This record gives sequence, structure tokens and C-alpha cells, in this order.
Amino acid sequence: MKLLSFDGGAGPCLGALGGDGAIVDISQASPALSSMQALIEGGDAALDIARSIVQRAQGGRDPSSVRWLAPLPVPVQMRDFLVFEEHMRMAGWQGAKLRATWGAPPAPPEPMAIPPIWYSQPIYYKCNRFAVSGPGDTVHWPDYSRIIDYELELACVIGKRGRDIPASRAAGHIFGYTIWNDFTARDAQFQEMQGPLGPAKGKDFDGANMLGPVIVTADAIDPANLAMRALVNGALWSEGNSGSMHWSFAQIIEHVSRSETLHPGEVLGSGTVGSGCGLELGRFLKHGDRIELQIEGIGTLAALIDAPLVTEQVTL
Repeated sequence: MKLLSFDGGAGPCLGALGGDGAIVDISQASPALSSMQALIEGGDAALDIARSIVQRAQGGRDPSSVRWLAPLPVPVQMRDFLVFEEHMRMAGWQGAKLRATWGAPPAPPEPMAIPPIWYSQPIYYKCNRFAVSGPGDTVHWPDYSRIIDYELELACVIGKRGRDIPASRAAGHIFGYTIWNDFTARDAQFQEMQGPLGPAKGKDFDGANMLGPVIVTADAIDPANLAMRALVNGALWSEGNSGSMHWSFAQIIEHVSRSETLHPGEVLGSGTVGSGCGLELGRFLKHGDRIELQIEGIGTLAALIDAPLVTEQVTL
């Protein structure tokens, strides 16, 4: 199933895309399933009810007639990883070039070596779960930043609580998958991470974590080989594949759940696919740009950039 949240007027409602592309209002058919979080926490029994509602539905809402929200408007927890080797290598090098424009030492002539720890365990940070935006939203860029970047990521949503979960059983704890646009204020990020802590304000601002357009249930998609693309104003900027993940979601779950309980509704991001951000390409977004992230089997997650102080494209 492809599940979504939409504005029902009095708050978020739970829906699903029917076979004809119309939105089936699951919340109206089953008040107990009033939200995505309620569905996730309801487990397999709740999913069976939702499937039955969708199968029985005759027609539904026109997708263009409602305001789509992030599938999980306020996730229980968000963690973002860094599992694509190409991004790790290229982003660090390009980041050094960017810092050099601010007076730091020149960047090396070729991509830098990746720290050994990256190959030893999945690396992640925790995100602001209240800074979530959804499909088609306008992201109002923070006034402390002039370098606007997107990040093309695949994310999984935890469906079953667990602790010390081995990779061999991790698939049973995944509810589904969605797209994550991890917007980043690159100038703020590279300044503050000299700390060395973070990222913080480089990624923590309203709307910075864009999710959607749907959550595809785990039974309906294979995350191991999905084409991933980013388009800016209709032009292709980024292209990659989830198959290049160095760490799988199963390995990520095994690592995070060591002596720590994972809860239904947590979101785990893959981090940026190789070439999946402006930093790697040496060019960034500007005011008025429309950015579309596409992942095979999930759909297109579009956003508009509102940044009146950034009217020209910054390049490296």
C-alpha cells in the first residue's frame, strides 16, 4: 500500500492511494485509524483493516483536491545516517573547497580518504522531529544562511518495537519506506561543525526535514535496488541507486538497537545517495527554485524554496 496523510480540515487524516489513484479516506472508514502513527502502532491487525478498506473502496478523493502532509507529520524520533560511500568521499572534498572560500586552507587536489570508523559502524545524528515538512510545501530558508542545499535520501519507518535486534530479524521491524529531503544550510553546517559537534543549525530550522509523498509498506517494495533522482526546475541534477548503500537498513537497525529500544514511528534515513546533493555537484539552490526528489516505487517529493536573500545560484 501507498499510505499518506492529508489535511482534513480539523487536523491530519490517514489515507491510501487506491488502484485508480484516488485517495481512500481510511480515517473516515475507521476512526480507530485516525492517523499514520495509530496505524503503525496497531501492527499487522491494523494494516489488515486498512487493506480491507482500500480494497472495498469505490472511488475516493481527487489527490489534487486536498493538501498533502508529511506521511508522519511529527515522527516519534528521527535519525539520519551516512551510508553512501560516494557521498561521504565527495561531500567531504567539496566541503573543504567551500571552507577554503572563507579563508580556510585550500582543499586537497582529490577526494579525501574516508575515516576508518565509517567502515566499522553506521554513523548517524539525531534530527529535529518537529521540523518536518510535506509534499509541495514551501521551505522558508533561515536568514542566517546563503547556501541552500537539498539531500536525496531513502528512509525507513520502524513499525515494531524492539531492542538488540539482529540484522537477520530487522526486516520484521520495518513498517515501510519514504523519501527524505534533508535540507541543509551548508554555510552554517560547516562553520558550526568545526566545534566539533553537530550538525545543529545547519539542519535544524522549520521545514528542514521533508518527508513523503507516501509511505510504501514494506511488503510492497524492495529497498535494495531503487532508482533515485533529483530535478531542479525540471532539469536533472542528481541520479543514483539505493543499491549502493554500504550499510543496509537491517545493519542500521541492528546497530541502533544495541541496548536501546526502537519504537514504532521512528524514521531512519539512509543519508544522501552519491551525487545526491548540490554540494557534491558544486552548485546550490536559490530563491524560487522547485526541487523534486524521485525514488522508484515511492513517487515524487516536491518543494519550493523561499529565500529572498539568495537570488543567484552559488557555485564552487
